[in-house]
Amino acid sequence: MGDYMMIDTHCHLGKNDYENLDVVIKHMDNNIMIASGADMTSNCENLELVKKYSNIYATIGMHPSEVSVYNSSCLSWLESHINDDKVVGIGEIGLDYHYEGYDKDLQKKMFIEQIELAKKYHKVVVIHSRDATLDTLEIIKEYLDGYPTVMHCYSGSVEVAHILTKMGVMLGIGGVVTFKNASKLVEVVREIDLKYLLLETDSPYLAPEPFRGKTNEPYNVLYVAKKIAEIKNISVSEVLEITTNNACKLFDLDR
Repeated sequence: MGDYMMIDTHCHLGKNDYENLDVVIKHMDNNIMIASGADMTSNCENLELVKKYSNIYATIGMHPSEVSVYNSSCLSWLESHINDDKVVGIGEIGLDYHYEGYDKDLQKKMFIEQIELAKKYHKVVVIHSRDATLDTLEIIKEYLDGYPTVMHCYSGSVEVAHILTKMGVMLGIGGVVTFKNASKLVEVVREIDLKYLLLETDSPYLAPEPFRGKTNEPYNVLYVAKKIAEIKNISVSEVLEITTNNACKLFDLDR
């Protein structure tokens, strides 16, 4: 495998997510994790983690599921911490129309306000999009064309992947690519240049094979790299070298 560092560009490292968070983090010694915020609890926990561990960076943001509690004071809080040491992006933010009763207009407003905050301070935008492809694309075209952006846990078609990468959007590839029913994502990985791909786990969710159904952890990003190497018929070290360079460049990380 060589000495290439692995970067899990999107994981959740909440105290309640794991039986022993310190052990999970220890498994990633000499590698980097970007802890993603989703609500005020995780945002605050992330700010503590980056102080405690040299190899953890953070994004902060309000996930679309937080739309009922989101208000101007949340936005003010994000702005007051956006330049904290090792905060490298705003996320995960976006649109989620999966569950009934969602408010499209409010989600869009919340998404756009956080995008504008990220742009004001030149921070990467990390997007969550679920059952909302067209609206997400519309907002990206209007606000983020050419701006440093990640489509976290990409699950769309090859066609949409081409539209996104033409706008410079990076695609986060996680454990789903190892699932037996992941033919669409396998095709995306085969078709899209590695320079547009980032590795992620979305831990503690979406554990890759052979751990499917168990609690995921950042170290399992290795299994994502192995699957990408297999699909592209290249070495794991090449996948790690290129995706690590992609992440360092995008998020301006110190190695």
